[in-house]
Amino acid sequence: MKLKIMVLGVLLTGIAMGDETFPKEGWKEGPNPFASPDAVVGGEFVISAGPYTKSFNYYLDQTVTSAELFGAMYETLLSQHPLTLEFDPGLAHRWTISDDKKTFTFWIDPEARWSDGKPVTPEDVKWTYETVLDPKNLTGPHKIALERFQPPEVVDEHSIRFTAKEVHWENLMALAGLQILPKHAYEKADFNKINFEFPVVSGLYKLGELKEGFYVLLERRGDWWAKDRPRAMGIGNFERLKYRFFMEDDNAFEAFKKGEIDYYPVYAAHRWATQTSGEKFDKNWIVKQAVYNYNPIGFQGFAINLRRAPFDDVRIRQALAFLLNREKMNRTLMYDAYFLQRSYFEDLYSKDNPCRNTMYAYDKEQARKLLAEAGWAANPKTGLLEKEGKPFVIRFLARSATEDKFLAIYEEDLKDVGIKIEIVKKDWAAWSKDMDTYNFDMTWASWSAGIFKNPESMWLSTEADRPSGQNITGYKNPKVDELIAKQRTIFDVAERHEIVREIDQLISADVPYILLWNLNYRRLLYWNKFGMPPTVLGKYGDERAAYWLWWHDEDAVADFEQAMETGSALPRKPAKLVFDEVFKSGAK
Repeated sequence: MKLKIMVLGVLLTGIAMGDETFPKEGWKEGPNPFASPDAVVGGEFVISAGPYTKSFNYYLDQTVTSAELFGAMYETLLSQHPLTLEFDPGLAHRWTISDDKKTFTFWIDPEARWSDGKPVTPEDVKWTYETVLDPKNLTGPHKIALERFQPPEVVDEHSIRFTAKEVHWENLMALAGLQILPKHAYEKADFNKINFEFPVVSGLYKLGELKEGFYVLLERRGDWWAKDRPRAMGIGNFERLKYRFFMEDDNAFEAFKKGEIDYYPVYAAHRWATQTSGEKFDKNWIVKQAVYNYNPIGFQGFAINLRRAPFDDVRIRQALAFLLNREKMNRTLMYDAYFLQRSYFEDLYSKDNPCRNTMYAYDKEQARKLLAEAGWAANPKTGLLEKEGKPFVIRFLARSATEDKFLAIYEEDLKDVGIKIEIVKKDWAAWSKDMDTYNFDMTWASWSAGIFKNPESMWLSTEADRPSGQNITGYKNPKVDELIAKQRTIFDVAERHEIVREIDQLISADVPYILLWNLNYRRLLYWNKFGMPPTVLGKYGDERAAYWLWWHDEDAVADFEQAMETGSALPRKPAKLVFDEVFKSGAK
């Protein structure tokens, strides 16, 4: 894994004199190494997509669902090889990097077309850049990386040039990942209102039927401009992807068991441990499978709003961390299925390079001590902690019933030391609105992770005041700012990640989140009627990789239906799948 990552580090360095041109001479486009040559196009794949999102426009709403939908419709300038992580052509078929690593020129593929038949042009790229950076547009964290560039220059009808204000290892990655929108379709619209209608796209899928709050269809485009390219072989095989929305995960699971949903990643330990047995599982009609690969590990925790007193006092945050009995929750509610997190960048550590951050194990006496040091004392009449005549009350912003059982345990321990917690329940839309304006004391937040760690959007001080940003806790630390600045010009991944470990130690000591728990594998349930590659999810893919790598297999469907009719069993699939074991065995 380290070798593959370092390949990209070398790629970005630019060792030749003058502009380096990519792809390199002799490069030849090939198929996705995890896509099966047996894959065929057809059928429908029904997916649980969680709560209905406030927008499908990923520039406006940074949720997993909006990212998936938007990414299926709109392409990026470059793609990334799913095995080596090197950049490959996307909408741009050629690009150059100047020797000083500040100028990037892209040539748009002359065959690239929008769904209305018009060519994708450098003007579309320029307009997308300007739209994201427009102050009136609520594009939040997407502005961060693009602000490092001067306004781009359209060189000619096929090429566009970006010049960075400063050297940064992420500059090429930021431009490569820019999802390009059609200027001619949207330039007269209010961008902040482009949420659920996307009449012109460039990607493999277009938006189909939408029933607000219930489901949305993505329909495969037979006229996608890149459908005959080698990289498209075996990818995006379903004619329709149906995303069904559920406010509560329990309802999604019930729909799955009835066969109304095809695929159900499991996020609850109790469900994996106690609700995955019976005839459908015994006869392998439903497959239960744990998949281990190199998908980066994110983090989840109780986010604390440092903008508000008393949460701006690190002693208070540390005390609140010591009061959360994660050990008990993991043991009694989650079957000891998880490891307890002590880092915001878990996959930067190993047995040879262990994490040394404070664990904040449950310790009520240590919490009492910190609270007393911070000036909080119990009112003898009420038993509540008070300071300057004000009681200690936490307003916890909740959005799901699944949080209740965890908060009940936390509430008891808080009450025992004199802290009152008020749980304010809101639906997803209302919760998101409050998060955009940072209207909370504490809330449960989960974050995914990238392979290459960039702490800027979540931990840079200047991001604490950006509306709709990712620094939801309002975290500010000058030492962290200095380290973030230091890592910007380092192109060696290992050296850069060593700095991120220093940042991690500082953040951990400041406790902007009370970290919770996580897994290093994916828990999948699916009806046994699909074709899929031997690796199931590829090397770095999360559970959503199935949407793109699996396919409708008519033979598997026939076997499945016959087994259901006759009550017979299907062949058993491995309960545990490890990427290295499968891929190294020669399965391609």
